[in-house]
Amino acid sequence: MTTIKIRKAEGTWTVRAGGAILVESRNALVLSEDGHTDVIYFPRGDIAMAFLDETDHTTHCPHKGDASYYSIVTKSQTLKNAAWSYDDPKPDVDRIRDHIAFYSSADVTVERI
Repeated sequence: MTTIKIRKAEGTWTVRAGGAILVESRNALVLSEDGHTDVIYFPRGDIAMAFLDETDHTTHCPHKGDASYYSIVTKSQTLKNAAWSYDDPKPDVDRIRDHIAFYSSADVTVERI
């Protein structure tokens, strides 16, 4: 059985892409799931949503539910499906409702500052 734990992320967390700061938050959550690296989820209210365009891509997790995806649009590029959220998460992980997570990559930096 998969164990998922959600807790407040300590400190201030940011997401940067294309030279822009997309998020700076002291209200982020850490989701820990067996067999996976920890994922930081950011409240929508702390995200510069103008940089995100919802895509038609979706995935399903048996433990969290259906995820919808967003591309990050910067001045220089569009990073397709670089962020995701669970709009209607399963009851056990309801704390991540109204939060978005970002894939960390060469173009997207997710870090505690």
